[in-house]
Amino acid sequence: MSRRVPRSRAFALALGAALAAPLAIGPPASAADPYTVTPLKFTVQAGGRSCTVDADLYRPAGVDREHPAPAVLGTNGFGGSKSDGSTDTIGKAFAQRGYVSLVYSGLGFGRSGCLISLDEPDIDGAAAAQLVDFLGGKRAADDGTTADFVTLDAPGDPRVGMIGGSYGGAVQLATASVDHRLDALVPMITWNDLAYSLDPNNAVGGSGVPGVFKWQWTNGFYLIGEGQPLLQPSLDPSRINSLGCLHFVTEACRTVHTLNSGSYPADRTAELLAFARRVSPVSYLHRVRTPTLLVQGQADTLFNLNEATATYRTLKSQGTPVKMIWQSWGHSGGLTGPAAAGELDLSKGNLETSYVGRRVLAWFDRHLRKRTDVDTGPAFAYYRDWVTDPNRTYATADRLPALNRTLYLSGDGKLVDNRNKVARGTRGYTNWLIPTSHSESSLAGLIGLRDSPPRDTKGTYLDWTSEPLDRPLDVVGAPRATLKVHSPKAERTQNSGDAADKLVLFAKIYDVAPDGTRTLVRRLVAPVRVPDVTKSFTLTLPGIVHRYETGHRLRFVIAASDDAYFGNRGIKPVTVVGGPREPGVLRLPVAGS
Repeated sequence: MSRRVPRSRAFALALGAALAAPLAIGPPASAADPYTVTPLKFTVQAGGRSCTVDADLYRPAGVDREHPAPAVLGTNGFGGSKSDGSTDTIGKAFAQRGYVSLVYSGLGFGRSGCLISLDEPDIDGAAAAQLVDFLGGKRAADDGTTADFVTLDAPGDPRVGMIGGSYGGAVQLATASVDHRLDALVPMITWNDLAYSLDPNNAVGGSGVPGVFKWQWTNGFYLIGEGQPLLQPSLDPSRINSLGCLHFVTEACRTVHTLNSGSYPADRTAELLAFARRVSPVSYLHRVRTPTLLVQGQADTLFNLNEATATYRTLKSQGTPVKMIWQSWGHSGGLTGPAAAGELDLSKGNLETSYVGRRVLAWFDRHLRKRTDVDTGPAFAYYRDWVTDPNRTYATADRLPALNRTLYLSGDGKLVDNRNKVARGTRGYTNWLIPTSHSESSLAGLIGLRDSPPRDTKGTYLDWTSEPLDRPLDVVGAPRATLKVHSPKAERTQNSGDAADKLVLFAKIYDVAPDGTRTLVRRLVAPVRVPDVTKSFTLTLPGIVHRYETGHRLRFVIAASDDAYFGNRGIKPVTVVGGPREPGVLRLPVAGS
């Protein structure tokens, strides 16, 4: 007879496994195991606390003091550990390819100690730097094991790269910001700014205004963090916090509690934004000089393409060697589903036979093995789901497409290509006290549930629709829209001292087929808390890679709510006045123009 697993524990186990999945890069199925694996413990000092780090050292056959090899360091996604079915395959994959591999459970996960601190440089980055000390021969593991078989650039300076996804992606940048000995990074599907990731405000210039709480994703992660005893019994005492929560650092708990309160008073909001940004690459990228290959997922409503784009632009502007790939898969729609044509398949570890896999291997060949003749590929590459030939699914470019196509929001609900076609008109909508639009159930794909199609309720949104296209239109990047809305109720409350009283709306672009079928590309929306409802504002939509086929129409929508997010406080009717003098504008980054 099988034992029934309690629903809460089953959910936690399923979500924890799914969130860890981005790290899976397995070895070829037919390969032997020409390496040894040694479990190790390290006592490290991080954030003023002593923490035990649980790790596995993979040493390729034939690698010794006389025949050293460069190293690869990796850790888990949120909720995972060194032993899950994803993280340990990093060790296997790269050990089989001749690298010394050290994989470890991040602080607060698996059998590693200390609290979950969201990849803070002075805590998680500092802990990883002490593992780099081990690889460089500067320290031993707790049992006395040393590593004198890693290629050194200087005494104590090992030739080492890092790879991992999501939580295991941001820690790479955090480590590089405090330890310049790292030689190569491959952060996959990770964040640039947690304040944007969990509480996004897509209004340009509205960074000082709190965003719109992404409650489903945030509370899913919080549940996994606080539910650690369900996943890992007999926790290290250093993983227990008696100040407001169980397993996170206190500031993380306060941030989540503030977000869930639905209130943004100035003092708490400043604290919220300060902590979220302190633990995010946006605050420390200026210290990162390590060559970085960014890999971000198009199917990702948690960390969308805009996050990697922001990191890419910052690193490039300061001269840090950086390239970027937009692959098809991310956190959304199921992390371990069947790989699209030509993609890295996490279940097979097809590094040599997939575009992304070959780019990763080339990146490490160039920067870890110092093979200067290796071509690491173009500055920018992106997966195209409309291309059927698996050898041609990726397009490449030396830069991101510019915002080079302009459409206008006409007062009669049309999306037109010429300002002279804009008609005068006034239309409006109002929100309800419950959500009336649906983009996604954020955790559905992660735990194997089918999601319902996106929808909007009549009277709670406005849309503008183009004429059918006479040729395909390839949008590659983040569209921008500028518009002016009128909301007297929002105007009266927006200076209340609580940013939650400002107007909230959600912008998105549908692909409408000739038969009327609507597709919300990757289920992505742009939440906006309007900084000042008396003025026009510009918003940036999440980046996409999408072909609008001949005969299809673009439909730009602003909706009053979305059930994956918190919405407006109170009823705030909205009207939009359209006319040729000051029309709303939608600008698209079109490839090939």
